[in-house]
Amino acid sequence: MQFYPYCVTLKCIMKQGTYAQRDLDYLEIIRTALRVCLDYKPAFGQGRKGGLTLNQFQKLYQEDEFYTWFGLDSPLFYKAHKAAGGMTSIYRQVGMACQRLFSQILQDKLRLSPSDAQWSYEMPNGKDKSRKLSLDGRIPLIKLSNPAHRSTVESWLSDAATLLGVEKRIAAKLNGAVFEVRQGYKSNDAKRQNADVANAASAYAKGYLPVMVIFSSQIPESLINRYERNRWLILRGTTHGSSVDSTYVFCYKVLGYDLGAFFNRNLSAIKQETMAVVEGLLR
Repeated sequence: MQFYPYCVTLKCIMKQGTYAQRDLDYLEIIRTALRVCLDYKPAFGQGRKGGLTLNQFQKLYQEDEFYTWFGLDSPLFYKAHKAAGGMTSIYRQVGMACQRLFSQILQDKLRLSPSDAQWSYEMPNGKDKSRKLSLDGRIPLIKLSNPAHRSTVESWLSDAATLLGVEKRIAAKLNGAVFEVRQGYKSNDAKRQNADVANAASAYAKGYLPVMVIFSSQIPESLINRYERNRWLILRGTTHGSSVDSTYVFCYKVLGYDLGAFFNRNLSAIKQETMAVVEGLLR
């Protein structure tokens, strides 16, 4: 099977009626996540849930002579804070949309239940205590009722394990794959990286191949190198490559869904939604 990114036009899809309802459902996942950002208000270090309104901000800053000397009680300063924090919120919610969208695709295309498409495990956290950690998706081989799906996933697992240098005896016993989904990965936070390394070890201990799914191409090579040394499979947000290095080729060839075509078909609607949120934050 050859991968043709964006090979199906909206006109053809609407004519065939194949993807219309699914597109609407997936768009709603994205819209719901983005619209959370409209409620963002900066907290200004007050720890107040929901943040401060403009009036509350001005009262706080006008009561502080030092800030008034610098003019930091200006509505423009509030606007700048709201825009800066709001952009962080947008990136966060885009990431949440990616996680929910990927999980839904696993369920829809591989006929998995919501619980089958999720994975979590208990991590010891002090004496007689533990905490629950989870990843964003899972493909358990035992739950794949369609023989064609199972055969495709098994073949992909074999290719991925070979690429990562996983020992054959371990690769032969893999129960499936678990997925950490992100819109991009620009952080060099050592704590976060260490947690990901621990997740990979736990995944292998449970018989799962750990896979990092990046929807964009934004991930430093230094992080890729570190993660691959710890046997993470990294799928980058490219529309070319293979199913063991590209998010969109993986979705097309392994899951049987052209995710790149979905974004291309609906780019106007997604852009409009994003810009509406940005404009709302700048008001």
